[in-house]
Amino acid sequence: MTVLDVHEDHPAPVARKKPAGILLSTLRTPKGRIGAILLGSVVLLAILGPYLTSVDPEELVGIPFDPPGTDGRLFGTDYLGHDTLSRFLNGGRVIMVLAAVSALLGVGLGTVLGLVAAYVKGTVGAIVMRALDVLLCFPALVLTLLVASMIGTSLPLVCIVVALSHVPRTARVIYASALQLSEREFVVYAEMIGASRFAVMLRELLPNLAGLVALELGLRATWSIGIVASLSFIGLGVQPPAADWGLMINENQPGLLFQPWPVILPVAAVCVATIGANLFTDAFSQKTAGVSRTITSGSE
Repeated sequence: MTVLDVHEDHPAPVARKKPAGILLSTLRTPKGRIGAILLGSVVLLAILGPYLTSVDPEELVGIPFDPPGTDGRLFGTDYLGHDTLSRFLNGGRVIMVLAAVSALLGVGLGTVLGLVAAYVKGTVGAIVMRALDVLLCFPALVLTLLVASMIGTSLPLVCIVVALSHVPRTARVIYASALQLSEREFVVYAEMIGASRFAVMLRELLPNLAGLVALELGLRATWSIGIVASLSFIGLGVQPPAADWGLMINENQPGLLFQPWPVILPVAAVCVATIGANLFTDAFSQKTAGVSRTITSGSE
C-alpha cells in the first residue's frame, strides 16, 4: 500500500512507476535530451574507446610532444612519446566505472541510513545522523588523503572513499523526506495492520522515495566523475604507465603551450560528461518536483 492507494477518491500515477515515467518525461525535454546525449556520448566513448584504436597506449611511438599529424598521428604524442589519441581512448573507462560504482554504493548506503534514522527515530536515529554529520565535515579529497596516508592507495580504496563522501549528503536528503512520509496515513495504516518496521520501510517509504533516490544518484554520479578525475590528477588513482584522463592532464602540463592536445582531450571529456550529467539531472529534478506536487495535491 502507498499513499496513492489510501486516497482512492483522487487517482494519480502509481508511485512505484514514478522513476521510469519521470525518466521518459525528462528525455522529452530539450535540456534532458541534450544532457543525455552529452553524457551518453562520453560514457560510450569510455566503453568503446579501447576497441577503436590498434595502437598500444603504453607503446612509445615517437618523440615527446610530437605535433598533430606527425607520422599520421591525429593528435600527436604525449610527454613520453605515447600516441595521444590511443591514450585518450583508453583512459576513460576506469573513471566512468569508479564514478558509477562509487555513486551506487554511496547513494545505496545513504538511502538505507536515512530511512532507518527517519523511521526508527529515537536514540538510533540520533546516533546515525550525528555520526554522518561528523563524516560530512571531511571533503572527499581530504578524506582520501587521510586514508591514503594511513593504508596506501588502490582503486578499490578510491571507490570506497568517494562512496563514503556521498553517504552523509544522501542520507540527510532521504532523512528529511522520509521523516515527513513516516507520519502519513498510509504508513500509520501499515503499522496498524501489523506490518514490521522493515516491511514499512521497504514497501511503503522506499517506493515513494524512488524518484528522489534516482535524482540523488544522478547528482552523486556527477560529483564522482570530477572527484575520481581529481584523485587521478594528484596521483591517488590509476598509476603510470596505465592510461587515465586525470593522469593525462597531470603528466602533460609541461607541454601545454606547444602540444595542448594531451591535456585538451581529457579535460574536454570530463567537462562534457559533467555538463551533460548536470543538464540531465536538472531536468530530472524539475520533473520530479512536478510529479511530487501532483501526487501531494491529489492526496489531500
